[in-house]
Amino acid sequence: MKILKNILNFFLSLRLSIWLIFVLLSLLFYGSFVMPKEKEFQTLNTIPLFQWMNENNSGITWWLWAAIGILVLLTVNTLLCSIESVIKKRVSKHWILIISPQLIHVGFLFILFSHLLSSYGSFRGTAFVYEGSALQLPNGLTVVFAAINTDIDHSGFIKNWSADIKYFDERRQMTKDVISPNNPSFQDGFGIYIKTVRLEPVPAALIEVSREPGAFCALVGGVLFLAGMVTLLIFKMKKEDARI
Repeated sequence: MKILKNILNFFLSLRLSIWLIFVLLSLLFYGSFVMPKEKEFQTLNTIPLFQWMNENNSGITWWLWAAIGILVLLTVNTLLCSIESVIKKRVSKHWILIISPQLIHVGFLFILFSHLLSSYGSFRGTAFVYEGSALQLPNGLTVVFAAINTDIDHSGFIKNWSADIKYFDERRQMTKDVISPNNPSFQDGFGIYIKTVRLEPVPAALIEVSREPGAFCALVGGVLFLAGMVTLLIFKMKKEDARI
């Protein structure tokens, strides 16, 4: 029982938070110097993080594994400190002041969880496609690029572009869509983005296919984090005005 209490007190320590953040920043600072020097890091953004780490030797990836371990400890520390704060101050009249920092903490945890999901199951690939080209997505769907469209101004420069696409499932057309800059198409968690086009020798488009399973959690985390910050700021401002 005493051992469990000591472990709990260890994770509830503010000093632990400070040390974990310091070690994490030190590891990331080290990585910022290592990454440009090692050619293995050139493929880091093309495959899921955990897959990349498993495919490379520990002499290159050790600091990333250490950073993930620190983030796990920081997550436990943040979660337990938030629970303790709510329990101790649950009878306080200033409930908004109590819950606002916890919203920030929960938002932070959601953002961490979103990165974990994307690090495990994300996908990203690029390719040049032509009119009539077909690509098979990792989920088994086939995308056919029916047409590549361009808008050309009076000077002969391309000012806008788009592509008509069709989704097929086992040769049966499911739906169709149009993709353009800042207007991707999403189907079953996969996003198709059109980056640029060329007209010679034949119309072709550079497209990117990506999957970010942590995108929704990142959105939720960002909203909670912002809500906590704004609420805390408003409450502090009102409290300062009351003193004047």
